[in-house]
Amino acid sequence: MRLGPAEALALLKDVDDLYAAKGKHVVHVDLRRDKPDAAALKALLIGPSGNLRAPALRTGRTLIVGFDEATYAKVLG
Repeated sequence: MRLGPAEALALLKDVDDLYAAKGKHVVHVDLRRDKPDAAALKALLIGPSGNLRAPALRTGRTLIVGFDEATYAKVLG
């Protein structure tokens, strides 16, 4: 299933922590404390295709976008 920018941002409605992996770089955003604007969130969530980057995993109130083995181990631990 492909999700565009609006649907990707809607995924954050009930999310407290966002982890976005791009290559070897992982960005963690605490959405309870930090208040990034929609453009900054789209830059983390949306890939070159214009859709939500893959893989994307939601567990509880955490969303992981992109793949970083250490992040998956930490969150799913």
